[in-house]
Amino acid sequence: MRKRNLGTHGLQVSEIGLGCMGMSEFYGTSDDSRSIDTIHRAIDLGVTLLDTADMYGPFTNEQLVGRAIRDRRDQVVIATKFGNERRADGSWIGINGRPEYVRSACDASLKRLGIDTIDLYYQHRVDTDTPIEETVGAMAELVRAGKVRYLGLSEAAPKTIRRAHAVHPISALQTEYSLWTRDPEDEILATVRELGIGFVAYSPIGRGFLSGRIKTLDDLEPTDYRRNNPRFTGANFQKNIDLVGRIEEIAREKRVTAAQLAIAWVLSRGKDIVPIPGSKTIPHLEENIAAADIEITPEELGRIDAAAPSGAAAGDRYPDMTRVNL
Repeated sequence: MRKRNLGTHGLQVSEIGLGCMGMSEFYGTSDDSRSIDTIHRAIDLGVTLLDTADMYGPFTNEQLVGRAIRDRRDQVVIATKFGNERRADGSWIGINGRPEYVRSACDASLKRLGIDTIDLYYQHRVDTDTPIEETVGAMAELVRAGKVRYLGLSEAAPKTIRRAHAVHPISALQTEYSLWTRDPEDEILATVRELGIGFVAYSPIGRGFLSGRIKTLDDLEPTDYRRNNPRFTGANFQKNIDLVGRIEEIAREKRVTAAQLAIAWVLSRGKDIVPIPGSKTIPHLEENIAAADIEITPEELGRIDAAAPSGAAAGDRYPDMTRVNL
């Protein structure tokens, strides 16, 4: 597995990371034993970046990742997040970027992960009631205290990124980016590149939709949150199925899967971009990791752009878009 730099201050990770969220929540039933096996296989294949957050589970995903890396801590870069505050029963409290909460959330994550230092600590969502300077100031204190190595933001707008970076260097911005979510191309990618910030692309397979495996809602478990996602519902569903069909056609000609083509496309957008597809099973993990070896020609890029231009996906990314790009 080749490496890529996130930011300009020394953080280096595998060019494909592993999103661990779905192992504990949102994407149907969970199997901790299978998930730990998947994490171990990822590490064996050279994946170093493991992505989690305190809200996943809630709280249980960090514990899962902690158990998985207990005997191989030196082989991984642990990225986790704070800011989406939930209760243990899963109920929503709100977005919290207050300095006192930043400190307590970090201590709680360290304990659940069973580690001394978080490698990459993100503010999961921007708290509009707390100046970003105060939030990042508290995060910077964690770096000075040795509890955190590098700082990140998630779903932040260009102005917010600039204000945060002026307080303490931001090494990574994590935002959704894929063939059906090309919004970062408008302003965000240019901003982070100007500032020397790496870009971590979550949902590079469009929450699994771009894999081509989801043909009807019956392909999703009853508890799968995607059943309520705007892009998976109503007339949007069929429109997006048509988009995937165009991608599948190109993938078949190239003798790769649609998921692999989607990941390879994200990788092709720049050496400063690291996709973190989620995988709950070893076969899907191995399929995704193999995308690192796929080369996309200029002619193929043109065909892909024509098949999935910016704005082609039908529906919003979330039922409530008020919490992103602030």
